[in-house]
Amino acid sequence: MTEQHEQHEEHAHRFERGTDGPKVVLVGVDGSESSLRAAAYAAGLARRQHALLAVVYVQPVLAAGAALGAPVAETTDEIAEDLISYIRESAERLKGIFEVRWEFHTFRGDPYNGLVKAADELTADAVVVGASEQAGHRIIGSVAVRLVKAGRWPVTVVP
Repeated sequence: MTEQHEQHEEHAHRFERGTDGPKVVLVGVDGSESSLRAAAYAAGLARRQHALLAVVYVQPVLAAGAALGAPVAETTDEIAEDLISYIRESAERLKGIFEVRWEFHTFRGDPYNGLVKAADELTADAVVVGASEQAGHRIIGSVAVRLVKAGRWPVTVVP
């Protein structure tokens, strides 16, 4: 097989999952307003496409030398638990009106690599994230921009 033919096959295979619409819509949430708007948007997309909504929280992992210690891990666990509670309550309020299949997943790492790992492991067909609310990201690039540049999934950035 020629190298060009192999590259074409790999490219065709990579995007084949999404030909009938997304089956898994992944949304990154961190409790910020923009991530919760992204979750609402992704839920609507998943409902219309009869897809699974994979809600992903990426728990930050601090360097071993961080002086903050265990309270940080406890705080990120609390954030994950709060997000699950919020999503469950929202789903319960909308039951019978707005049905969507969803799962909650926690990955560890920095937001970009955590979402990439989640999208790979969960075979996401589409990724939805909130626009960064941090001013510095305008200069060095946000997680959303890095996901778009990766070019591996359709990425929707919700303001």
